[in-house]
Amino acid sequence: MSLRSNLFSILLASATTAALAQSPSAPLTIVVPYPAGGPLDISARIVAEGAAAQLGSITVENKPGAGGNTGADQVAKAPKASNQVLMGAVATHAVNPWLYKNFPYNAVKDFKPIALVARTPNVLVVSATQAAKLGIKTTPDLVQYLKKNPDQAKYGSGGNGSIGHISAEMFKSLTNTKMGHTPFQGSKPALAALESGQVLMVFDNLASALPQIQSGKLLALGVTTLSRNEALPNVPSINDSVQGFNVSTWFGLFAPASLPDADARRYATAFSAAMHSPAGKEKFKKMGITPEELTLDGFAQFVRSENSKYEFLIRAAKIKID
Repeated sequence: MSLRSNLFSILLASATTAALAQSPSAPLTIVVPYPAGGPLDISARIVAEGAAAQLGSITVENKPGAGGNTGADQVAKAPKASNQVLMGAVATHAVNPWLYKNFPYNAVKDFKPIALVARTPNVLVVSATQAAKLGIKTTPDLVQYLKKNPDQAKYGSGGNGSIGHISAEMFKSLTNTKMGHTPFQGSKPALAALESGQVLMVFDNLASALPQIQSGKLLALGVTTLSRNEALPNVPSINDSVQGFNVSTWFGLFAPASLPDADARRYATAFSAAMHSPAGKEKFKKMGITPEELTLDGFAQFVRSENSKYEFLIRAAKIKID
């Protein structure tokens, strides 16, 4: 090959790489793979507002569907100059890959983790009215009731394969209790069914259940992480009475795998600063959330670990999406 041909090939490759890279001048979009109004959507808007000074205009686009897969797949396969990042979660990157037969993307290889935004516990909640009638004040009380009434109660969840579903199946296994499952399209209808007495218990994200806990409509029996949460300091860990129980909901920002490392570092710096600014911390605190510190390689290692963890849990519980 001639020198001229070599130079042309190098220039062509450079031009192609530049075309595939995200354009710093194009507006950035955070894709939220769930409906507006939920914890991920609110968090995306907090970081978008806080990072705009460093990254320019940032819009938030809600792209719900297939348990989060639709929005995540959009970012995984987005045109490289479209400047999209995903507010992904434990579902999109650790749970769903093991639930769906024809999963549309590779949760590890198709993304570049940017920043972990939050790790929040789920919380085991019952209707305060129903709990009073049944004499349930604690997790051991609930376990005792379920053992005396096998297959008489049902638990609700935000859907088949949701973290609430997985948490309840783990709870059943560790306590040797039997309950039916009633899946709903999201946590709001699940909590509504809980209040109406249609189901006995729900494992829900702390951020979404907190207002009803604070109002007294729901009774929180325990958090799903090993330690207590500062938003509910008087609510114990379920692990205190059900040894081995440990589940958390997490979410964070992911870019397509093609994003250059320099841009990834720029995004991570801006989003982290937005999360940990006084204004950002205050907004997250109102949701019962403490912003996390993991970015880039540290976040990537965490995602791989969670992906392996939920592969084991889902296969052990034999949970499938119909």
